[in-house]
Amino acid sequence: MLASSEISTDLIASYRAADYRAGAGSAVVMLRIDQYSESLSQLLAASGQQCAVFITACNPHSQPQSLAVNRAAHVYLRDELSYFTDQIIEGTGSDPTGAWPPEQSLLALGVDLDKSKALGRRFGQNAVVWAGADAIPRLILLR
Repeated sequence: MLASSEISTDLIASYRAADYRAGAGSAVVMLRIDQYSESLSQLLAASGQQCAVFITACNPHSQPQSLAVNRAAHVYLRDELSYFTDQIIEGTGSDPTGAWPPEQSLLALGVDLDKSKALGRRFGQNAVVWAGADAIPRLILLR
């Protein structure tokens, strides 16, 4: 996390409170900021990876975009992630209060922190969620 940020404290609080989910059914991976994720730990162990990023291309800088724009950005992000890993799982980031609609997102295994930050910035995101081998998702502010 950055010592100071252009992102409002309210928005940061919203990111910290969000539910980040990838996969479906019994294979769902649930992430909460700064909380150990057993499902992520198991996924990392099974995949042989040491880290993962949960990232979206939707609504750059938290400015709402049309469904078509967000879908196109999502496809482009998936294509970009495929240069770094073939272990990509569809997901959503959700506001538990319902004030913000769920955002289509991706959980990508094996993408290191520097690449994760660069991709987040490239897609105009305020933050990404990144976890290392400890399977504790961290909110990484980008602005």
